[in-house]
Amino acid sequence: MNRLTLSILFIPLSLILCAQTRLPSNLIRSTEGGQIRLADLALSGKPVVVVFWATWCNPCLEEFEAIADLYEQWKDEAEFEFIAVSIDDARSTAKVKSLVSGKGWPFKVVLDENQDIKRAMNVTEVPFCFIFNKKGAAVYRHSGYTPGDELTILKEIKKAGNE
Repeated sequence: MNRLTLSILFIPLSLILCAQTRLPSNLIRSTEGGQIRLADLALSGKPVVVVFWATWCNPCLEEFEAIADLYEQWKDEAEFEFIAVSIDDARSTAKVKSLVSGKGWPFKVVLDENQDIKRAMNVTEVPFCFIFNKKGAAVYRHSGYTPGDELTILKEIKKAGNE
C-alpha cells in the first residue's frame, strides 16, 4: 500500500519537475514587436539564460541593472543568449516597453502577458532565473535577487557552455 501511495504522489511531482527542464514551445511577443519561440533558442548551441521579472518588482530591476553593467564583459567571456520574460499583464505592456526603452538594457525582453510561459515553467515568484545548457536542458534555477547573484549567473553560464 505504501508503494502505491508513493507512486501516486511521485507521478505529479515528476510532471511538475519535467515542466522546468526544457524551454516551452509557445510563441511569445518581444518588446520590439516580433515573436519568438523560446524552445528555438535551445537550438542555438549556446547556453540560454531566461529571467522572469515584472515592472513592479524592485529586486528584478536591481538584478537587471547589475547584469546590464556587466553584460558586455560577459559577452567577451562566454557565448550565450539572454531573455528577460516580463510577466506584466496586457494592461501594462506599454509600461514594460517604456521601461525597457528608458533603461537601454542590452538583452532581449519578451512579454508573457497571459503568463503562459510562467505557468509552463512553474515559476512562482520573480525574479526567477533559469540557465539552459547548449543541449537545451535546464542546469540552473534560482529565485530572488541579492547583490552578487549576477556573478553566480556568469559562473553558471560558463559551466553550461562546457556541458
